[in-house]
Amino acid sequence: MSEDAFEEAVAAVRERVDPSPTERTKLRETAEEIIERAEEAVAKYSPEADVMQVGSTARGTWISGDRDIDVFVRFPTDLDRERLEEYGLAVGRAVLPDGHEEYAEHPYIKGEYEGFDIDLVPCFRVPEAPAIRSAVDRTPFHNEYLREHLDEGLAADVRVAKQFLKGIGVYGSNLRTQGFSGYLTELLIYECGGFRPFLEAAADWEPPVVFDPEDHAAQTFDDPLVVIDPTDPERNVAAVLSAENFARLQHHARAFLATPTVDRFFPDEPAPLDAAAVREQVETRGTTPVAVRFDAPDLVDDQLWPQLRRSLTGVASELDRRGFDPLRWEAFADETAVLLVECGVAERPAIERHQGPPVYVRQHATGFYEKYADSDAYGPFIEDERYVVEREREVRTPADLVDSERLFDVALGAHVESALRQDYEVFVGTEIEALADEFGVELATYFSPSP
Repeated sequence: MSEDAFEEAVAAVRERVDPSPTERTKLRETAEEIIERAEEAVAKYSPEADVMQVGSTARGTWISGDRDIDVFVRFPTDLDRERLEEYGLAVGRAVLPDGHEEYAEHPYIKGEYEGFDIDLVPCFRVPEAPAIRSAVDRTPFHNEYLREHLDEGLAADVRVAKQFLKGIGVYGSNLRTQGFSGYLTELLIYECGGFRPFLEAAADWEPPVVFDPEDHAAQTFDDPLVVIDPTDPERNVAAVLSAENFARLQHHARAFLATPTVDRFFPDEPAPLDAAAVREQVETRGTTPVAVRFDAPDLVDDQLWPQLRRSLTGVASELDRRGFDPLRWEAFADETAVLLVECGVAERPAIERHQGPPVYVRQHATGFYEKYADSDAYGPFIEDERYVVEREREVRTPADLVDSERLFDVALGAHVESALRQDYEVFVGTEIEALADEFGVELATYFSPSP
């Protein structure tokens, strides 16, 4: 890779991600108006409270086109939690009368103002991050730390890094993505000293990789990437990052360093597969996919996706235990949710071998023999020193498992189980073409996997 090729690619990305002077001015003026309105509103409830802008738009690390402004109303710590929520919502509604209530650790108001998406969040003004009373209390400390440590050059590199992580599909700390948060990205660019050093370091990472910006020498964490929060030494900022996304970053860092291309920052979404294309894929692969579709539980992503993954793992593990050789499995969610497991074995024999205890273990061996002596099983007979029977197999196809009450014997998320008990559909083999209308893009990605 030549130096010029790298810089040319990054320069082209900067042209697209750096906010224009007009954008910056408009955002600053809107944020100032929101803060002023919030200060006027909160004075009626808690004169000691203050208001501050936080997040990427406060630190100059936001990407052109982003329309999010996060404003925090900080209340004194002698206020109880119930009163904080009451006052916070009242201020939010006064500032954003057309806004709506959302819930993180506690409720807040989200709305639109002058074309910007505004989050107006109440929190406690604690003296230091380790003294937080709710998770959002540490955000102002993150904001101040990064404002002190990121100059304009590093802020520009943060914008490029965020777009790179978005382009490769690993940006976002929600439990659906399990990737890099904005705060984590900014800390890594600061610690590594820029975008290129970040990629060069990531290309050679061997987990566990540890960064400790303030040399806290804090506790150890069992994560592939550990970035000790400079404002709270008991917290790993990268805790949500999955091992898969850690590896994905490494792959794309190496690939970009070898061949810099703007396309890696702005990839095209795969064209959705239609029903005929899905059928063709299944027939070509010669596998037996089985899909369970049900109404998606009405949960936020951070609640829904852990439950979907738990349920998917439960189904895939049971299919594996039953001998159906799962090759790959995936969950989809929109209006409906889908647990898809692609099996390498379509059908098992009518009988299965079941080995009992050694004959010399008298009590257990006698119990085993008597259980099967008068049954329809073949045997019992003796092989080596054990009783053995060949008995009727309970589950011969993947559908026998998922299209029956046996589905509820596997580990399922609580809300997923409730939704399944209401109703669900099962699709086997080429029948999964029925999923194409809602999940054509997801199926395109599934059948054309890449790093």
